[in-house]
Amino acid sequence: MKQLLPAEFSDLEPWADWALPTEAQRYGRRLESAMPELQAFYDAALPRLADAAAYLDTFDLENLPEDATRLLHVCYSLINISFPIEAWHQARVPDTGAASMDAVLEPVP
Repeated sequence: MKQLLPAEFSDLEPWADWALPTEAQRYGRRLESAMPELQAFYDAALPRLADAAAYLDTFDLENLPEDATRLLHVCYSLINISFPIEAWHQARVPDTGAASMDAVLEPVP
């Protein structure tokens, strides 16, 4: 199996499929996932967030290697699921019914 994330983050390979490039994809994946899956991802990735940020800071954001870009996207996904895990205990925003909000601009890269 090809390693998708930097070698220093091989422990996060089981969650490399969370390296989704757009906010819409990350949000959709969050809504499609069961809370135990979100919790497992959160529990594995949160302790590595500071290390990932320090690693990513060693690169120019405009010229990230592919594996570092995927790591950045995994971090974005972690951020996307953090409030559902920490506060709401559900994937959807509470009391929003069928309301939705679409991002029109994406973070770089």
